[in-house]
Amino acid sequence: MTESFRSGEYQNPYEGQQQAPVNPEWPPPPAHAPAPAPHAPNASMKRRRGPVALLAAVAIVAAAIGGGTAYGIQELTGNDTVASSSTSTNVVPSSQKGTVSGVAKAVSPSIVEISADSNAGSSTGSGVIITGDGEIITNNHVVAGASQIKVTTDDGKSYTAKVVGTDSKKDLALIKLENASGLKTATLGDSAGVGVGDQVVAIGSPEGLTGTVTSGIISALDRDVTVSTDESQGQEQGQGQQGGEWPFEFGGREFNGDTGSDTTTYKALQTDASLNPGNSGGALIDMNGNIIGINSAMYSAAGASSSAAAGSVGLGFAIPINTVKADLATLRAGSTE
Repeated sequence: MTESFRSGEYQNPYEGQQQAPVNPEWPPPPAHAPAPAPHAPNASMKRRRGPVALLAAVAIVAAAIGGGTAYGIQELTGNDTVASSSTSTNVVPSSQKGTVSGVAKAVSPSIVEISADSNAGSSTGSGVIITGDGEIITNNHVVAGASQIKVTTDDGKSYTAKVVGTDSKKDLALIKLENASGLKTATLGDSAGVGVGDQVVAIGSPEGLTGTVTSGIISALDRDVTVSTDESQGQEQGQGQQGGEWPFEFGGREFNGDTGSDTTTYKALQTDASLNPGNSGGALIDMNGNIIGINSAMYSAAGASSSAAAGSVGLGFAIPINTVKADLATLRAGSTE
């Protein structure tokens, strides 16, 4: 259509006649010549009609997409804003795109260390900040049955926290810091776009070493991982404690201890990024800086008698972030499943 308006090619079929130019798509003119229109469109205005219409159409489509995205996020997360995106969104500065150091620098301020105490014992894990006023996603087994929760942010500040909601069937929990504001929030990605072989970064607090960064790849998808939902076991088997590797089942076999009789199974991302006791609840991140999973379980070598002897062997599992996003509204409503 734009070719018909090239310079030198446009011919006015009404040249020399005493009437306004007429769009060829309008109805044919009457038999007698009408009076000249006071504001008849000229050729230059007609030349702009195609591009202007195209720009308007693009604006409408962009508005529709933007509105639909905002609505979808609100439906998933409630009224509180959670940064959410596809895995194509770049959280990492362009100068450091695709580097582990770039991911670590961009995301580490959004990862915290969690210490939970109860009558049954204590546990140490990690968490991901999802709102500026201190909402944090972690594993249920990190805070299960806790009477007191202390959270330390990347800059060394300490907060007390309360459990908002738990979902033991998905091994997820939402906690909220007290008197917190202006925190750096993580961007939740799209785990449906993750593929085997994709590079990933894990950030957490293994053995209480806050802000530890490891890297690797996605080794497999949709692994059926079974973990305990027993609160007392969660504290007794606390991360970072003697014999503290969180027990789980895979392929009909138990790892890192007895999972007990009360268990739940979920589909997990498998990664060879090094995970150790204390990484539970921390972030698995793509190379654009988006959170694609919450680290939840690790395999320790058979016969390891203590957390010191039970290092990572490259078999770690994470809850897909889409599972987390779908569960946020339930957690915010105070679920205690």
